[in-house]
Amino acid sequence: MQLTIIKYNAGNIQSVLYALERIGVKAVVTDDIQQIQSADKIIFPGVGEASTAMNYLKERRLDEVIKNLTQPVLGICLGMQLMCKYSEENNTECLGIFDETVKLFRPTLEIKNKVPQIGWNNIYDLKNSLFNNIQQNSYCYFVHSYYASIGNHTIATTNYIQPYSSALHKNNFYGVQFHPEKSAVVGEKIITNFLNLKS
Repeated sequence: MQLTIIKYNAGNIQSVLYALERIGVKAVVTDDIQQIQSADKIIFPGVGEASTAMNYLKERRLDEVIKNLTQPVLGICLGMQLMCKYSEENNTECLGIFDETVKLFRPTLEIKNKVPQIGWNNIYDLKNSLFNNIQQNSYCYFVHSYYASIGNHTIATTNYIQPYSSALHKNNFYGVQFHPEKSAVVGEKIITNFLNLKS
């Protein structure tokens, strides 16, 4: 199996490579269009700011490449947010793979959680083979100030200030808001489930 990690200026690539190494899997890190298109599975990681990342993808035509992929693709954190239609972060039009909108956490007088959310939180309402053998309310590791709203593509939910999509799925595209590469045994199992998906 050829596993490719998309290289761009917002990637959290090293920790993803370490996680893959722990489960005995090697990946190619590249921004080469042909290598991305020919991969069996693709990971689209991300840490950073939405508009800068989208500009980088557009400059290299990677935005159109990603939207037209037909093999399984897993977006992580910012990678998942960029797969949504729009982000409030600097008013950014994103890839539009998922219909959901990305919004800034806004604490209320009643709920004064800190932004960004940093740390462990549980995932529930798990609805996809990406979560095979993952128990409801398992804990994963999150670092983010923006969240994807709940919609038709939501396959896992987390509650922080309000419920939001901690995972999305449409056709061959999957996205997780948490960092599976930093989520211990649960995260390793989710990565393994993704690698075992049938194309």
